[in-house]
Amino acid sequence: MDDLTAARLQMEVSLAFHMVFAAAGVALPVMMLLAEGLWIRHGHQEALALARTWAKATGLLFAIGAVSGTALSFELGLLWPRFLAFAGPLIGPAFAFEGYAFFLEAIFLGLYLYGWQRLSPHAHWLCGLMVALSGAASAVLVVSANAWMQQPVGFRLADGQPQDIDPVAALFNPSWPLMALHSTMACYTAVGFAAAGLYAWALLHDRRPERVGYNRLALAIALAVGLVGAITMPLSGDLLARRAAHVQPAKLAALEGQFRTERGAPLRIGGWPDPTLGETRYAIEIPRLLSLLATEDPDGLVLGLDAFPRDEWPEARIVHPAFQVMVGAGVLLLALGLWGAIAWWRGRRDGRWPRRPLLWGLVAGAPLGFVALEAGWIVTEVGRQPWVIYGVMRTRDAVTTVGGVGWTLAGFTLLYLLLGATLVILLRRLAAGEPAVPAPVAPPPAPHPTPQLPGA
Repeated sequence: MDDLTAARLQMEVSLAFHMVFAAAGVALPVMMLLAEGLWIRHGHQEALALARTWAKATGLLFAIGAVSGTALSFELGLLWPRFLAFAGPLIGPAFAFEGYAFFLEAIFLGLYLYGWQRLSPHAHWLCGLMVALSGAASAVLVVSANAWMQQPVGFRLADGQPQDIDPVAALFNPSWPLMALHSTMACYTAVGFAAAGLYAWALLHDRRPERVGYNRLALAIALAVGLVGAITMPLSGDLLARRAAHVQPAKLAALEGQFRTERGAPLRIGGWPDPTLGETRYAIEIPRLLSLLATEDPDGLVLGLDAFPRDEWPEARIVHPAFQVMVGAGVLLLALGLWGAIAWWRGRRDGRWPRRPLLWGLVAGAPLGFVALEAGWIVTEVGRQPWVIYGVMRTRDAVTTVGGVGWTLAGFTLLYLLLGATLVILLRRLAAGEPAVPAPVAPPPAPHPTPQLPGA
């Protein structure tokens, strides 16, 4: 294995693991806040138990994520020094601000974890709000650096080096808002449905009366968070695809399996791209729909891969299937979330929510959010190839010239496997050791009247 392949594989393994921790760090604090808010407003002890459980899980995931993120920063410097030498002055502010967000999250997470019964309920909830906001800000700022790699701005290229550098323009690059929205909603979707699946499994297999209300409430909160993300994802994804048609047309051609430049281009569902023949075989084609989606004109011109030099083609045999998996998983999750919402609406009064078919559906759909998250990352990153900085620097020109990358690949892969195993063990112990309802804790003075919860 050559050093370029090993370096790319190492980043793929590391990012695939880290994205799971990062997504949980973005979405889980929101679920924690919703649970504590229900306790503050209505005095439900099940909600307090959930908030405490999810707070412990947030602290654990924060610690694991800090280790994996630190390892990633070392990898970036070790494997891609020429990329950092070029891009450092431009993307440095994004990582610097991300560091501030990280420390804010650590401070307020400490206050939240150790502030139970030491802070007033409202002050404690506000600390949790800062955890959620700073966690999201940390992820959004990292996306700024990646968005700049997709659409580099804020400099003038002279003799292969950046001149007249404008780090503010690089930080607020045009691709950042949509990519940040899409990635954040993807985190809510993945974590929400994964948690919903776990609590659906608990309802199917743990029928102890003292835990039924707890698991139902957890399922409702997780499903609500996941559904919000699932509804938003197609809208932001459509806008991202339209932007790609203008700023990264080769990526759009690869993800859609579009080899020929044509007007009235069809949208392809499924199929296998064949670069040798220049066609996507076995696909279901919807006439003119790709042109309509990409250009808002059913007869609009869509550039195919034939409009670009062969050595600048993204690998359509990876990008197109990944895109199909991402869209398919997103559609299934949206349908599953709407099913859950309708079932809750119908069964909220008689306590017959959720029923077993829905629970089994949620269990089956639990991994789909993370499948879509990883597939979307593949579309974003592989679709940019062969460029590490789109149109400016090729990936092969950014890799280290120092040998021995295979050894670091083995070492970092082992590290992430150990982190993953540690996380699973600790989360299982946390789930097994947490009581369904803690000792009663008084809510804030003068709580609002307590409504009837579904299934309570």
